[in-house]
Amino acid sequence: MPQMTLPELSDRMRQIDIAMLSTHAEDGSIASRPMSNNGQVEYRGDSCYFAMQDTHTVGEIRRDPKVSLTFQGAQAFSIAVEGEAEIIQDKAQFRAHWSPDLDKWFPQGIDTAGLAMIKVRATRIHYWNGADSGEIRP
Repeated sequence: MPQMTLPELSDRMRQIDIAMLSTHAEDGSIASRPMSNNGQVEYRGDSCYFAMQDTHTVGEIRRDPKVSLTFQGAQAFSIAVEGEAEIIQDKAQFRAHWSPDLDKWFPQGIDTAGLAMIKVRATRIHYWNGADSGEIRP
């Protein structure tokens, strides 16, 4: 099978809602938690997730922005993203990435006190599609 392109990968990611976001805990261990893709469908190497500023996740990213994302799809399709994360606290950017599904976790929407957006910029993406695999550098 030929190498997948980033738009082809985006099409496959559209079908996967939950990613596992892994950070480096203060003691050096790896901490992972599920994060929703928020219905974002046009993946170009950046992923955005919402969290509260006072969470371990946000604190760990502030200490060490190197993170990974893992997506598990149907029919043995998997994606592993290595990247750099940043914490964004700009309501205009919140609005650009907001999905109504987020209201169940953040009832005041983008006006939720203490809200932060985690933006992960991919540096390397590995994928496995059954017996085929490849790497994309956005």
